[in-house]
Amino acid sequence: MRKQTFIVALAMSVALQANAQTKGGGISAEMLGKIQKEQRLTAADNALANAIAANAIDNLAKNRKAAAELDTHFSIETPQQTITDQKSSGRCWMFSGMNVLRANFAKRTDSLRVDFSQAYLFFYDQLEKANLFLQGVIDTGKKAIDDKDVQFFFRNPINDGGTFCGVADLTEKYGLVPKQVMPESFSSDNTAKMARLISSRLREDGLKLRKMVAQGKKAADIQKAKTEMLGTVYHMLALTIGEPPTQFSYAHRDKNGNTVGEAKTYTPQEFYKEVVGGPLNGTFIMAMNDPRRPYYKTYEVELDRHTYDGHNWKYINLPMDDIEKMAIASLKDGSKLYSSYDVGKMLDRQRGYGDTENFDYGSLMGTTFTMDKAERISTFDSGSTHAMTLTAVDLDEDGKATKWKVENSWGASWGQKGCMIMSDRWFREYMFRLVVDKKYVPEDILKMNELKPTMLTYDDPLFIDK
Repeated sequence: MRKQTFIVALAMSVALQANAQTKGGGISAEMLGKIQKEQRLTAADNALANAIAANAIDNLAKNRKAAAELDTHFSIETPQQTITDQKSSGRCWMFSGMNVLRANFAKRTDSLRVDFSQAYLFFYDQLEKANLFLQGVIDTGKKAIDDKDVQFFFRNPINDGGTFCGVADLTEKYGLVPKQVMPESFSSDNTAKMARLISSRLREDGLKLRKMVAQGKKAADIQKAKTEMLGTVYHMLALTIGEPPTQFSYAHRDKNGNTVGEAKTYTPQEFYKEVVGGPLNGTFIMAMNDPRRPYYKTYEVELDRHTYDGHNWKYINLPMDDIEKMAIASLKDGSKLYSSYDVGKMLDRQRGYGDTENFDYGSLMGTTFTMDKAERISTFDSGSTHAMTLTAVDLDEDGKATKWKVENSWGASWGQKGCMIMSDRWFREYMFRLVVDKKYVPEDILKMNELKPTMLTYDDPLFIDK
């Protein structure tokens, strides 16, 4: 081929590729040129670009007008307790739930204190989730591997996230032990590697179970194989988290850490009955604020549970006014509450303060961010990402909340001595779930909780990441 002919052919090829790339909505050269012309950086933009290149965006977007010294006084505050640290794990749901349980125990006994072992309950949470996966694979064994339900199980065989339903189901089934009896391990504090290894093992075993279902193996043989597979998971958990005790000796302590009375021998189930007092299921409701859906309706999330034989996550969708009234009633009576939030939005982590005016990202970036709560949920821009324990509220002279306080599980050195303060406007925008003891719930809302719930799918934007 002659050089001139080659050049013409090359040019035609490039033109064809460009047309192929821009067909049906791609960025054409003309479009790019228009964008570049309209968005040409000014001198002020260049200065901003230089600043952003060398600094964290949050540091530059901080709103100085909202950076006044925090008011740490609360008109209603429950008794303080030690701050926990979930380290590099997603167990906030467990830490928050146990914060409520130990606070209830301290309130009921007046003088006694206890710290529960998260490692103990986490062991059984992971074992139960492994069974949830394996049994789910069996139940969907006749469906194609690319079926959405099958993919739901294989995409994430095991995880360390959850809700208060898991606290209720797991503690009722396996009991509790004090932290001194089963302390944290490196893998319970740092769950990622352990989860990846167990997930790989489970996926491989899941394929074997699907093959057995396809071959028409007897149900008893399939269950026998599943039990052996769970035995392997148990062994892996025992190596990484530690094997849970079946019996232990423990003496209670007062608020100063002094031993009270003689040590007693307990099973985890016996200890649970003593410190919790009875079953948790049936004693609470879970409220949700989801402005996408009708309020005063009950919903249930499909396949959203910790144990195969446990409870799906069921909630009543309520306006924030109703949620706040129940929260205030509980706090006035000295009872802390499990709650969850989107802590990725407008949280000043240095101060441990959430407020919608903390940062002015729009001015920094030369744009606006105007979506409301419903729109943020619908577009996957916001959702419940972190559970914390609601402990205090500050009321104005009309009894309306102005700010709230939670115990976090990021260590005592974080934020406000391990706690987070949030303005009421932040609370209303980024708070999602509240678990309330039924004695603080109005009768009409309690009746809604008894209605048959509308079933929601696990792939809803609000439930994908807990």
